[in-house]
Amino acid sequence: MKKIIIFFFILCSGFTYAQEGVIEEIEIEGLKRTKESFLRRLVKVKEGAVYDSLKVDTDVERLNRLAGVAKAVHTLEKKANGNYKLTYTIEENFTIIPGIRISTANNGEFAFRASVFEFNGFGTNQIYGGFYSRDVFDSFGAFWEAPYLFTNKFGFGINYQDNVSLEPVFFDAGTINYRFQSQAFEAKFLYEFNFHNNAEAGIRFSNEEYTIDDDLVDQTDATLPNNITAGKVTLFGEYEHNDLLIDYQYVSGFRSLLNLQLATGGEAPLNDFFIGRNDFEYFKRIGKKGNWASRVRLAFASNSDSEFAPFALDNQLNIRGVGNTIDRGTAAVVLNTEYRHTLYEKGWFVVQSNAFIDAGSWRNPGEEFSQLFDGTSTRLSPGLGIRFIHKRIFNAVFRLDYGFGLGEDATSGLVFGIGQYF
Repeated sequence: MKKIIIFFFILCSGFTYAQEGVIEEIEIEGLKRTKESFLRRLVKVKEGAVYDSLKVDTDVERLNRLAGVAKAVHTLEKKANGNYKLTYTIEENFTIIPGIRISTANNGEFAFRASVFEFNGFGTNQIYGGFYSRDVFDSFGAFWEAPYLFTNKFGFGINYQDNVSLEPVFFDAGTINYRFQSQAFEAKFLYEFNFHNNAEAGIRFSNEEYTIDDDLVDQTDATLPNNITAGKVTLFGEYEHNDLLIDYQYVSGFRSLLNLQLATGGEAPLNDFFIGRNDFEYFKRIGKKGNWASRVRLAFASNSDSEFAPFALDNQLNIRGVGNTIDRGTAAVVLNTEYRHTLYEKGWFVVQSNAFIDAGSWRNPGEEFSQLFDGTSTRLSPGLGIRFIHKRIFNAVFRLDYGFGLGEDATSGLVFGIGQYF
């Protein structure tokens, strides 16, 4: 009797499954620049498949993550034969984006970076463009990346950068200003394991040179290195777990981004080294107009005794208001947390306020890990900001923040950029 009941249950379950409607037709509306064939290749739900609401919702979120899509929604129409017509309605982003990033500090320092990027190249969400920056010296770079070049999971990217900057290096004898130039070519492969997990791996060939800047040096010492060069080969990898829901300016969910690098070919003091860094990001909607955002950054470098440390304390990277590269470290713990609130929204235009707290601690070259927690290198900078957002232009968030440094030797400053700080 028991076996009969089980058989009857299985039979009914199979019959019910067989009677489920299939997706007979998929239509995509609203496209102007994005190629329909690209989106059909990208989504996982195909014509002829049994309707699965979870898979459809996942595909909608997949579309919303594309740079070329401002908003994607779907509708389902049941036909007379019991099957479905699935329609994706796409509101596209404008994706040719000029960018400007400006920062200042109390000492009058001024730096900027101007760029132009296309984020939906050839209608397939390829990224190409370049930048020019001035931070005492001139720098430039050019980029091309096609995340779905080979398949709907597998892509490729290359870039070239010639970065030149004034880099303060902190010796016992004092702060020495170096002119740092890095000429680097990079190639990488990108792979999407599934909707929430993706990775990239690549190789970078670079030539680095540090030269003391005679006009700007604070102190000199004959024992200090005057000119250092290194030709390096760096293997790098990145792994991202992305569980974010995006609704125009609002974001909710969790993201983790792990970056690993192994540099070879260097000589003292630019020795071979390993770098590991992980960003943990958490976003939560607060009511109808609020958004709480937080980031914790953990970073470590193996060249713990080198004054030419890889992590910089900088306005645009970690703590707003501190200035342009005011300290260097071989390990770091950084916390950024902020509350974003929509003050005004009409059509495509949004004004958003921002209140933030940035805090961080560095391990200076030659120091122990305990320095991260003893308070000797801790920086704290609360502040206020405002955002002007265009909802139908990709990453069109014009950001203006002012950080108020707290503590001894603290500085305050204005930071301007494109896109949310994180």
